[in-house]
Amino acid sequence: MPRYLSLIRIDENNTPAGGPSPELMQRMGELIEEMTKAGVLLDTAGLHPTAQGTRVHYEGGQLSVTDGPFTESKEVIGGYALMQAKDKAEAIEWTKRFLKVHEEHWTVTSEVREIVEH
Repeated sequence: MPRYLSLIRIDENNTPAGGPSPELMQRMGELIEEMTKAGVLLDTAGLHPTAQGTRVHYEGGQLSVTDGPFTESKEVIGGYALMQAKDKAEAIEWTKRFLKVHEEHWTVTSEVREIVEH
């Protein structure tokens, strides 16, 4: 079965103060458990804020290293889910369910991409 990476994009400047609510974390935990039992979820995690990140850039044969935060970024990757699904449609359905566990005041976008298998 193909594997898919769901990249969870957030706007760090517009996330709720205090982060996810306990209720959101409970709903997320229940969905993660369901996905794991279904054999779909291979790995998932949230990421620390960009203020704690570092970018390594390569251009014209030169490397540059920049510590966060990255003020020019509106949307950043806030987490990911690695899934194994029968097809892209199934991966998208699980991703929709993940996004819908969030309260209405969240703005979350997910990019679902199939992993190239060699």
